[in-house]
Amino acid sequence: MSDSPDLLRVEGIRKAFPGVVALDGVDFALRRGEVHVLLGENGAGKSTLIKMLSGAHRPDSGRILVDGREVRVHGAQDAERLGIATIYQEFNLVPDLTVAENIFLGRQPRRFGMIDRRRMEADAAVLLERVGVDVAPHARVRELGIARLQMVEIAKALSVDARVLVMDEPTAVLTSEEVDKLFTIVRSLRADGVGVVFITHHLEEIAALGDRVTVLRDGRSVGQVPASTPEDELVRLMVGRGIDQQYPRERPDVGAPLLSVRGLTRDGVFHDVGFEVRAGEVVGLAGLVGAGRTEVARAVFGADRYDSGTVEVLGARLPRHDVNAAMGAGIGLVPEDRKGQGLLLDASVQENLGLVTLRSATRAGLVDRKGQRADAARIAEQLGVRMAGLGQQVRTLSGGNQQKVVIGKWLLAETKVLILDEPTRGIDVGAKVEIYQLINELTASGHAVLMISSDLPEVLGMSDRVLVMAQGRIAGELPAHEATQEAVMELAVGAAPAPAPAPHEEEGSRGH
Repeated sequence: MSDSPDLLRVEGIRKAFPGVVALDGVDFALRRGEVHVLLGENGAGKSTLIKMLSGAHRPDSGRILVDGREVRVHGAQDAERLGIATIYQEFNLVPDLTVAENIFLGRQPRRFGMIDRRRMEADAAVLLERVGVDVAPHARVRELGIARLQMVEIAKALSVDARVLVMDEPTAVLTSEEVDKLFTIVRSLRADGVGVVFITHHLEEIAALGDRVTVLRDGRSVGQVPASTPEDELVRLMVGRGIDQQYPRERPDVGAPLLSVRGLTRDGVFHDVGFEVRAGEVVGLAGLVGAGRTEVARAVFGADRYDSGTVEVLGARLPRHDVNAAMGAGIGLVPEDRKGQGLLLDASVQENLGLVTLRSATRAGLVDRKGQRADAARIAEQLGVRMAGLGQQVRTLSGGNQQKVVIGKWLLAETKVLILDEPTRGIDVGAKVEIYQLINELTASGHAVLMISSDLPEVLGMSDRVLVMAQGRIAGELPAHEATQEAVMELAVGAAPAPAPAPHEEEGSRGH
């Protein structure tokens, strides 16, 4: 073994794809027992670099060294043999298999030539307990929410006893309590000599967990700094400029209620949920994972059923479980899983932008392709979508630009009420501010926004009112000037009585 302190090192890595240079001479080094944060905007080259380490891509030039020796990483088996495990932001799990089967996929323990399920589930239970997630090893992965899927991915990575652990946005969908558990796990791994490459867009996490930071911009490494570097300096390194205001909420005059929800109930999921969202208003919906926020949003949009209650847009009651009726009334939903539910990844930017308006653009079975293209070009320019052209496959866009496309299709449909579920998950700080400015433009033009987010500073910074859900109910409502992280968390965990509803609310919207 080399005496080099570097467990992993990449030197002069270059990788080009048709029409774009993803990495251009990048250097990066990871020491034993270090958490090294890899920071950069979407499209800066972070994903390409970690795919080099995992064997998904091969460099055009440059070299990768492990323990001071040059290595070739030509696939997942090479990476595993070298002790490199990667947890991708896009989950790499098989939905129809159990949690235990996913954790040990391809490495199942055997007895007498048969898979030893008892041992496999027992070993999985130990790993799941280590990451602090209450999931049965025999549960099917398709039954789990995003936060629990993330923790299963972490358990899977721990199962290979990795010496290098690459974590791509592991906290993006976790609650503060789950983040604390994850950080405890990472610190334990660091103490055991594991080197951790940690990618995050949450700048406050860097000083709390990291040792060093390497910043990528436009495919180049532009700086290596201590994790204690001030956030504004990290932002300048990332985007090449300063950002004056992280949450630039502009508060226009509030108009009449556009969306009214009363007594919405689905047995065992949410109960007696009621609220209003008015023209020009951003209403934040906060709460812990599992509180029922996403389920309520999907019910309002008609994607999921509910047992009782009403949903009205401009006073007109909508039929239950009818997405077409909701869309026709002017409701749009940007789902938390934008790649799985919000986009057709193999389709073009133009095709994705025209999804919602495709029916209205069709006459006698023929699509007005010229009109669709003109509309797509207009909205892409308005949103500042960075792309090679409207024909570019949407899966090749950065996360922030993909999110702009998801939002853009609803803008083309002239949506009155836009429901944003985790609108900036996995998006860098520069793209976040662009999304926030778009929210300002929507409300300034009289639209209403219902925003669900697990990022409390985002909820507090961008909401005019905050509704807090706990155990499937509205636990309380906080106006912007009273909403603090402490006040929201007290309601989310049931530690404080619900405040009285505002005078304009209906009886069904009172907390319990």
